Amino acid sequence: MTVKSFRDLEIWQRTMALVTRCYRLAEGLPRSEAFGLALQLRRTAVSVPSNIAEGHGRSATGEYLHHLAIAHGSLMELETQVEIAGRLGYAKEDVVADIFRETGDLGRMIHGLARSLKARRDA
Repeated sequence: MTVKSFRDLEIWQRTMALVTRCYRLAEGLPRSEAFGLALQLRRTAVSVPSNIAEGHGRSATGEYLHHLAIAHGSLMELETQVEIAGRLGYAKEDVVADIFRETGDLGRMIHGLARSLKARRDA
């Protein structure tokens, strides 16, 4: 399949699905977390596909790699926030575990895309 847009990237599609899941998780947090953990969860989740899209739109491979690194960092930040939600009893263990499985897969995909871009750049 030819990639014409960032929307064609499986990694972008899957990170968008993760955003939806994190928004749903944030909706279930207590009202007292509306401007704390819930807001941070949403912002961090949105950062992952946003940086993948922005990097894809850049003209230089180095810039794309930079945005993938930011997306990966946001993914790790998201894991931390989900862990906090779990430890505070705001998220069920199975929800946390499921999100961690997905973030693990997505982290590997980001790493693989970055490796592919580096190989193409260095060839």
